[in-house]
Amino acid sequence: MRIESIVLRELSMRLKAPFETSSEVTWNRRILLVEVGVDGLHGWGEITAAEDPFYNAETTDTAWHVTRDFIVPLVIGRSVDSAAEIASLLDPIRGHEMAKAGVENAVWDIEAQQKELPLAKLLSGTRQEIPCGVSIGIQASISALLPKIDCELRAGYQRIKLKIKPGKDVEVVAEVRRQYPDIKLMVDANSAYRLEDLELLKAFDQYDLLMIEQPLAWDDIYQHSLLQTLLRTPICLDECIHSPSHAEAAIKLGACRIINIKLGRVGGHTRARQVHDLSVRHSIPVWCGGMLESGVGRAHNIAMSALPGFTLPGDVSASQRYWDEDIIEPEVEVSPSGTIRVPITPGLGYSIRRKKVEELTVRQERWLA
Repeated sequence: MRIESIVLRELSMRLKAPFETSSEVTWNRRILLVEVGVDGLHGWGEITAAEDPFYNAETTDTAWHVTRDFIVPLVIGRSVDSAAEIASLLDPIRGHEMAKAGVENAVWDIEAQQKELPLAKLLSGTRQEIPCGVSIGIQASISALLPKIDCELRAGYQRIKLKIKPGKDVEVVAEVRRQYPDIKLMVDANSAYRLEDLELLKAFDQYDLLMIEQPLAWDDIYQHSLLQTLLRTPICLDECIHSPSHAEAAIKLGACRIINIKLGRVGGHTRARQVHDLSVRHSIPVWCGGMLESGVGRAHNIAMSALPGFTLPGDVSASQRYWDEDIIEPEVEVSPSGTIRVPITPGLGYSIRRKKVEELTVRQERWLA
């Protein structure tokens, strides 16, 4: 495969409703799409960086800069035998995993098309459908939160994740658990707490949570290992796992019992599979986290989630939860039983609505070999 062309686009997409975490509120998404051309085929990837550096160090603008000035020069005109080789080509660039993933994942799409395989199967996925959960942002009040949970449960979602932060945490969880004693429930702190908050964090143990996600600092593994010994609730690590070596350190230190794999955060499908395989060997369940992706990123998440180690419901939900109109067809839909069918057609399994992409594009650059 010779990388003949790369197109980088920024799309402006407005969410149906604002999404609040412990660190930010998002309403307007600046989506970066990567289109790679090889032998007459076109593959698509998404750079999942947020607009601000509050989830990790990458942003929409840093990802544009790094892709344009460093990633494209390393791959344009190069020939590779498989998409997995892209990760090695980009190794000289330290960090910037989301920017790397956008380009690499587009090449995975092309390889799947060339081999006439669904991307999930090319990645060694075995599932025909994936279980889905939903992430609910911080709400103004518990009375505003409960109807949203009820709506998602009626839609079939198998697991509810609540974003929390100091002041909106244990009391919220207590009331949700009182109203819904049997649902699969978890919380995501997005690094909002410190080890000094131990007594508060221990209070979650009485609510039978699936997990508490990244309670401590975004770049910490060691203190999570101390905390996990003091909690019955499993810790799931997210922000601090950027590579297979980070995952290995977390597992061997006992810093977590679950790992959230985000394609962008670990640098693309190649590294994501390595984290998955490592976790399976150590009997650590994994699941797919979300970054408010468009349909392109969502399609890649579905393919990754077909791998056998993804045993917990992920954050891959229906297009209509986020967008009035997505950029793929068919749009991603969730069944009444809370599952998404894994596509069986070659490549991503979804078509790009080019006219819609053009309508939403606010800047674009193109490179030819």
